[in-house]
Amino acid sequence: MKTITTTQELADFCAKCAAFDYVTIDTEFLRERTYFSKLCLIQMAHPVDDDPVGENMNGAVLIDVLAKDFDLAPLYDLFRDESVVKVFHAARQDLEIFFVDQQVIPKPFFDTQVAAMVCGFGEQVGYETLVRKIVRLPLDKSSRFTDWSARPLSEKQKTYAIGDVTHLRVIYEYLEAKLKQNNRHSWVDEELKVLTAPETYVIHPEDAWQRLKTRSNSPKFLAGVKELARFRETHAQTRNIPRNRVFKDDALMELAATRPNSFQDLARSRLLLREARKGQIAEGIISAVKTASGYGPNDFPKPAPQRKKPVGSEGLADLLRVLLKANAEAIGVAQKLIANSADLDDIATGNPDAAVFKGWRNEVFGRDAKDLCEGKIALSAKGSSVEKVVL
Repeated sequence: MKTITTTQELADFCAKCAAFDYVTIDTEFLRERTYFSKLCLIQMAHPVDDDPVGENMNGAVLIDVLAKDFDLAPLYDLFRDESVVKVFHAARQDLEIFFVDQQVIPKPFFDTQVAAMVCGFGEQVGYETLVRKIVRLPLDKSSRFTDWSARPLSEKQKTYAIGDVTHLRVIYEYLEAKLKQNNRHSWVDEELKVLTAPETYVIHPEDAWQRLKTRSNSPKFLAGVKELARFRETHAQTRNIPRNRVFKDDALMELAATRPNSFQDLARSRLLLREARKGQIAEGIISAVKTASGYGPNDFPKPAPQRKKPVGSEGLADLLRVLLKANAEAIGVAQKLIANSADLDDIATGNPDAAVFKGWRNEVFGRDAKDLCEGKIALSAKGSSVEKVVL
């Protein structure tokens, strides 16, 4: 198998790829010790003739991005070429790497995990599962968690890596045909909008507190959470270290509650790591607490409002779950792609702006869900299946 180690080789390969309708792409990276992913290897393949199970290595390459003086500019030019579909599987982290590097998002873009969910392969279906079910071959995943930054790569690593794009050619062509047959391309396009939106990959430190689960909605406590989360995110981003290396979530909650204002106070913390009790991290904590203490009445962060559950809404949510399962099975789409438990609770509490009332979800479930809530239809058991009864 060919390994590309120079920018010119990459440019030549990308020029060849530009003549095809699509290319398949995957990456290998490390993230355990950094805030941002460290890209180590890119795998790419263009279509080839007579390759029913994706075992033909022709048209497939490994791209050693760690090679000296290597420049990904030719790849980014291909990403901008709208005549070539860029095919990934479960692409969120892959796209984040490229966006963080050069603010480039491949266009047009196709994610086989999303397409597989629309085509009835289950929720968050893995690549190994698709290879087994579509290509009908086993896949050796033993090299998945190896050190991809070490050089030279072993033959076993190379074989594993190249398989992530050769089998993907077969999977893409199968799913593409299935989507055309079911007329569901627009469903996939709708789902991919989140993955192709730049804001998906931008983490603003001032919003970092919103991803945390808090045990209290006290304004002063939430102010501490917000400022401590802001400091932690900024510190982690600027030094490219995992946020938990600054301090962990449980320590953040403790600090927001105890509001330390000196190094002596930090020394009494039960959960704060020893190295965080001194130096820049300690100073950042104390500064964050001081900033939170200065919040005025209009500055306090406001938690997301909790919708009051009307009497009987829990029973209605259970009925909606039955309806969702029946509709999802009838059309062969993963249930959680249509709606999750929070969505169903949202409908049951009377939210007219719930996500299921928009786009393709309204077509396959939203309308029926509304009719059920308004008493226009009922559910009836017929053998092992559930049927809708118009009232």
